[in-house]
Formats: sequence, C-alpha cells, structure tokens
Amino acid sequence: MGDKEFFTRLFKAAIQAADPERIVAAHLPSKPKGRTIVIGAGKGSAQMASAFEKAWSAKYGEAPLEGLVVTRYGFGAPCEYIEIIEASHPVPDAAGLVASKRLLETVSGLTQDDLVVALISGGGSALLPSPPRGMTLEDEITVNKLLLASGAPIAAMNAVRKHLSTIKGGRLAAAAYPAQVYSLIVSDIPGDNPAYVASGPTVADETTREDALKIVERYDLELPAAALAHLHSGNADAPKPSDAVFASHEHRVIASAGVSLEAAAKEARSMGVEAVILSDAVEGEAREVAHVHAALAKHVLARNQPFRKPVVILSGGETTVTVRGKGKGGRNSEFLLSLAVDIDGAEGIAAFAADTDGIDGSEDNAGAFADSTSVGRLFAKGHDASAHLNRNDAWTAFAAIDDLFVPGPTGTNVNDLRAILVR
Repeated sequence: MGDKEFFTRLFKAAIQAADPERIVAAHLPSKPKGRTIVIGAGKGSAQMASAFEKAWSAKYGEAPLEGLVVTRYGFGAPCEYIEIIEASHPVPDAAGLVASKRLLETVSGLTQDDLVVALISGGGSALLPSPPRGMTLEDEITVNKLLLASGAPIAAMNAVRKHLSTIKGGRLAAAAYPAQVYSLIVSDIPGDNPAYVASGPTVADETTREDALKIVERYDLELPAAALAHLHSGNADAPKPSDAVFASHEHRVIASAGVSLEAAAKEARSMGVEAVILSDAVEGEAREVAHVHAALAKHVLARNQPFRKPVVILSGGETTVTVRGKGKGGRNSEFLLSLAVDIDGAEGIAAFAADTDGIDGSEDNAGAFADSTSVGRLFAKGHDASAHLNRNDAWTAFAAIDDLFVPGPTGTNVNDLRAILVR
C-alpha cells in the first residue's frame, strides 16, 4: 500500500467518527410542548441539520420543525424544514450579515414551552458577522483579517470576536429567552471548550472585554477606530454563564478531535502499523510545530525510540500562521512544507496534514502529502522549498509536485489531523 492511500484511509476513518449522520441521533432532546426551532452556524452545520431532521422524524414522526442555519459557500446539504443559508468563510460577507440578523429574529418572541436546538460547528465565527452599533461590516471584516494574520491561537481570536458582536459570546442564546436552548456542538477547538467553538453564539464564558484588549495589545493589532472604541465601552461586555437567561440551557460536545484521532489510530493498527497519539490539542506556529514533529520522527527513524517502527505519529489541534508573505496556503500545508524541509533525505518518513472540514485556508485543498523526497522533487521542477515557506506559499509548492489533498467538503469539522509515518 502506498503512503497516500494509507493516509487517506486514516483521514476517512477520522471523518467517519465525526459524521453527523452517526452522532446526532444519539443526542436528540425531548420534544417540547411548544415549537421546535433549529438554528446553527458552522462549516458542518448544514450536514448536522440534515441529520437532525432525519433523526427527529424517525423518533417523533411528523412533529414539526422549523428554523435556519448558516454554512460556508458550497457546504450546504438538503433539508426539508430547516432553511440553509450560505455565506463567506474565512472572511465575512453581506450574506453572513443577513444570516445573523435572521437568526436573531428566528429566536425572538419565544415562550418557555418552546425549544431552540442550536447546531454549532467550527467556522461560525466568520459566518456570523453582526457588528455592534458604531461598527460596520467592513470594520468586522478588517478585524477578522487582522486576527487571521496575527498568529494568535483560536481562543484568543474568539475572545476578541465575541466582544465585537451582537450575536456571539452567548448573545444568540440570550435572545431566545425564556425558551430552552439545547446546543449540539462539533468541536474544532483544542481542549473542546464549547464557549470557544464559533465564538460561542449559544454558550457564554468568563472572558471580558479587558481580556480582549490585552490580546489586541499582545498581538499589536491595529483595529479600526470604531472597534477599539467599542472594546473600551461597557457595551462590549458579554453575558456571563451565571446570568439567569441561561438557567434552562444545555450544551453537549458530540464530536471532537480526540475521538477522531482514536479512530485514525485504530485504522492504522488494522493495517499493521502501530499508532501513537501525541495530543489532540496542539497549538503554536505551524512551522515551529513541524520542527518538533520532524525531530521526533527522525529520532524514531534513527534509533527506533521512543516508538518502534513502523509507527504513525498522530496529533490534532489547531496551529496558526503568522502571515509574512503573499502566497497561497493554510496552516496544514505550511506545517507540511516546513516538515518537508526538515526531513529532506530522511528516507522512510512520510507525512500528511489536513483540516477535517475539507478546506485548508482559502484554497480548495484540505491539506497535502509530504515525504523525504518532496524538497528534491520541488528543486527538480525549479522551486525552492524554503523560499515558498518564507512567503507563505505552501499551496503552490505542493501543487507543483501534485501532492495536494483535495477531498472536498466533509460535512464535519473537528480541526486538523496530522500523521507522520516512519517505516
């Protein structure tokens, strides 16, 4: 079996473990006395909505459903009762602004007999632009671009986002009061804190606007004047978990990186390769994380320690990229290009990294493949791997040697899967 086939099987096993069709049915709420309204946001929300409709009908027959969810362009799924809106990711657009307004309208005027089911997955932060008074959509787009290029971890980015919004940070759930809110969450966040997924539209947390201001200072973010002014005002204060409006709320994380990594490890073992999971919550600069993974792989290759060959070393989580150049790529392809430089000539090492939602960065690939020959093959085609890395142009590098991984949208999102195989 070739390395690409091996890695593709691991990816498919990881995706299957987080497939909404498999997991949503096990977490259905009880049918309420009043209305059942389904809302949601994220790159996996449409597939979650489709799975929820099927499971709801199977359990409760023709009990009525209504509602809407927003997902990324091209990530829709067929639904009979729940409207699907598509908007832009990773940079917000006007369609997302309309979707946010409609979601807030959808949960207004409810009673304590009504149930709001929230289907939340990663990507919801960009898909739910809803700037507060004094800010514009253009301001929010600027904030988002600055955060994406800053190298800040996802928790820090979302702490800023939720204090510059009228829908994030628990505000969407608060708008549904006094209805019960039941959130089903597919986590793409290291550590699986539900308040961080999609900037927590239905789950409040304890971060403050002062925390957001410290992050702005730490990463030297030149925010628009209106955004900075808002963070300095009491209007930016987000709801707290102890607020009375959340008393009847419940949330469950139904899929996560940890479960998917275990599924990938099981698949590797079924093919006769031992698997080791380093962590499901790796964070840090993508190229620096690659150095650590490469060093470990080369140690195993040379000394057969601390893991015996053959072995695949797995990790999950979400790295970041501090953008310095104007190339094409994403965090997974940047990780791999950095690793490829480090393992150049180390025969017996191959690697794979991909975002489980099917998209890495802004291009159409989920990630890529790399091995000890990648740098040499690039050189043979007139490309300098280190130069591509310096300008954040990993996509172009892997496209040149036909090593991009393009599975298309997967319908779920439990963050990144990295796998380094040592033969």
